[in-house]
Order: sequence, then structure tokens, then C-alpha cells
Amino acid sequence: MNVLEISPFIAGLPKVELHVHIEGTLTPALRWDLAHRNAISLPYPTFEDLKASYAVTLNHRPELNGRQPGIPTFLEAYFAGCEVLRTEADFYDLAMAYLHRCAEMNVRYAEPFFDIQAHTRRGVPATAVLNGYLRAQRDAAAQLGVHSRWILCFLRDEPVQQGLDAYREARPWAAGSVEGGKGLFHAVGLASNAYERPPMLFEEGFQMARADGLHVTMHCDFGQKDTHEHIAEAIFRVCGGLGSERIDHGLDAEDSEELWRGLVDRRIGLTLCPHAYHRRTATEVLFPKIRRLVERGVKICFNSDDPTLMHDVWVDGNMQKAYTYCGFSKSEMVQFVRNAVDMCWAEENIKKAIYEELDVLDVQEDE
Repeated sequence: MNVLEISPFIAGLPKVELHVHIEGTLTPALRWDLAHRNAISLPYPTFEDLKASYAVTLNHRPELNGRQPGIPTFLEAYFAGCEVLRTEADFYDLAMAYLHRCAEMNVRYAEPFFDIQAHTRRGVPATAVLNGYLRAQRDAAAQLGVHSRWILCFLRDEPVQQGLDAYREARPWAAGSVEGGKGLFHAVGLASNAYERPPMLFEEGFQMARADGLHVTMHCDFGQKDTHEHIAEAIFRVCGGLGSERIDHGLDAEDSEELWRGLVDRRIGLTLCPHAYHRRTATEVLFPKIRRLVERGVKICFNSDDPTLMHDVWVDGNMQKAYTYCGFSKSEMVQFVRNAVDMCWAEENIKKAIYEELDVLDVQEDE
């Protein structure tokens, strides 16, 4: 769907990715291989059948739009892919495949979202998930020069107590001030279905994370029921009124002066994923909305979300869409990468190195 050729300028840009769900990077090829490795039966007789299943435009809002008979919703397809992930090696291979892709796209630093709830409820040990990702984090930094700090998400459509229990189980793998923490994740977030699940439900989890010296972000999905109320909670109410440090999506803030001014005044950035919205929003509606946010002073950056379930459009493709359809200049595109560096939770030496790369880029426009 409107997949654009990546220009040399976008391809060459040093990049930072702050909004990507690691399970949403599971390619059909890796899913096929892991299914065979783990002797898991797939509902697809051939690899080509499996690959074709990814071309479906999945329903993100069955609660609002109804269901399409015989076609899974987006989250059903997402969690069906998770079924092949069983062992520490599986989670390591998933993460390394994404981080290798980062290296190819000139992504210098990433903050992938992950959770353990979708896996422990299937009987997978939390240690398999956490140790697999931890090894990949360390190996990618050493072997590929791709650094990452991860974000543990509460699944917001699951009971809050289960999320709090998951946080406690994962806590030894945290960074921050956790004594003996292994340093995999530096933040918590909210993911999964936001329908009638406002951010404040998880306030206790946010407070636990902050007490451990971790950062806080959360999804405020575009076009979801009560989207403006969710954004308002994320800006003004969570974390004891301090607000979230970032908001993932949050595009609907553009509709309300109170909300976009709140973002600007509180210096809360948005991690936007243009292709995720473009699949169900007209070009002439979506991209002017993004541009107006920028003109109003809201700090944004561009990311991929769940690329393999979104027509194989990765962070470079999302940046290309913004560059093409918003009509941003080269210097503006460089600024969006700077925004991502500003917003990220990387070590200062890593941020400094990316800033220095950006400083010497040629942003002269083509004749």
C-alpha cells in the first residue's frame, strides 16, 4: 500500500528507532524456520501460503468496526506469530534478526518494546524471553555497533495485577536503581488493545518503575475510542501528575489545543509510525495532520511499529513516507532524527556520537 522506494538520502541517514514491537518484526521466513525447529504445526501448508497471509490488511478496531468473517484481527495475527517462540534461542534469533536489519538501515540505536505476559501465559519461562533478548542486546552492540535499551510493556487488555506481577518477575533484568539489575530494560510502557483501558489503570506499575529509576512511556493509539481522554491522562495525570516522558502514537493530540500545548509545554515527544496510520487514513488527511503538529512545536520522530504485519514497511520506509507526503526538507528530516536522540534513553556517549554524525550531513536540497 503506497510503499515507496527508499531514496539515497533517507537510506543514508543515521537513525534511531523508539517505537517497534519486537514480536512485530518476526518475518514469515523466521516464523517458518522456528515452527519447524520447534515442531509446531502452522495453518499454512507451504511457506508461500504463510507469506501471503501477511498481505492482509488486518482489522485494528474490531470493537468499533466489527469483525471480518474468516480474517483475524491485527492482534490475533500478532499473537499467532508468537506461538513459534518457545526457547531462549528463539527469542535471541528474533532480536538478532531485527538488530541485523537495523544495521542494514543505519539504525544506530533502538528501544524495542517487549513483554513477557504473551509468552508466560503460553507456558514459556520468563527467563527464556529475558535472557534471549539480553544476549542479543549485548551481541548486537559488540558485533554490529547497534545499541539498544529495551522497554518492558504491560499488556493493557490483561488484568492489571498480572502486569504488576510480570514487572516483579522481570525486575532482575531491569536497569535503573535495581540492585544487581542486568540492564536489559530501562523503561516501562503500555501495549496491546487500548479499548476502554485508559493509562491511569496502570498507575501503580508506573510508580513502581519510577521508584526503580526507570523511564515511563505509553501508547495512546490513533483513532481509538476515548483517544483524547487517554492522551490527556498521559500528559497530565500519570506518574502522580508528572506525566509520561514520551507518548507512543498520540497523533490525535493534534485535534485539541489543550493537548498539543500540553505536549509542547511539558516537552513530551511523540513516537509516530506513519505507515500504521496510512493503511486506514487518506493521504490528504494524515500527512497534513503530522505537519501541523510539527508547525505547532510538538517534538516527533518516525518509527516502524510492527513492520512485518504492516506491508514490510520498516523505519526507513516510514521516514520516506513523511519525507514524501509531508514535503519535509532534508534539514527537517535530520531534525526528526535529532528529536529521536533527544527523546531516547541511550547513554550520553552514544547520543553524542549520533549527534556528531548528524552535524556533518549534507542537507543541501537537490536542484
